[in-house]
Amino acid sequence: MLSKRTIIGLVIGSAIIAIGGYSLILHMGTITINENYVIAVGDSTSYTIPAPNHTPQHMEITGDAFDLKLTSPSTGLQIPSSNSEKTMESFKDRIEEPLILDWVHLEDGETRIQIQNTGNSELIITGKLIRSSDPIWFTFDLMVITSGLVIIGFSMGFTLRKPKGF
Repeated sequence: MLSKRTIIGLVIGSAIIAIGGYSLILHMGTITINENYVIAVGDSTSYTIPAPNHTPQHMEITGDAFDLKLTSPSTGLQIPSSNSEKTMESFKDRIEEPLILDWVHLEDGETRIQIQNTGNSELIITGKLIRSSDPIWFTFDLMVITSGLVIIGFSMGFTLRKPKGF
């Protein structure tokens, strides 16, 4: 017969393993990020989007005036601008009609976006960005599963023999 502490350890360890397994499944593949960000006057921001091949991206930028620079891991970033891979490009009067960027990663790698607010109003950035998962989460999820196994192992020790003091 299993002792009370063994049953409690089995339940807690199994719950921890289940949480780690579920998290491991969630962190596989790509992650969709719905961006909604505001940049104050004179401030700048940058995005680094690691994504696999053929991943579509969407971003809308609304504001008075801003500078934008996009770089891609391959030679053909599919965006409306022709020279944005080399220099900063300036945009003005995009309050009523936002700048819409739709592009596709042509190979695995990182797209880098730099945005500088040069206007007299806040800059609003919205978008749906799809990125690859960070490998550190895989390691973290395995550590959670391992800790659940260790808890079950220790609790099984209470069934075999009862240590002094328990």
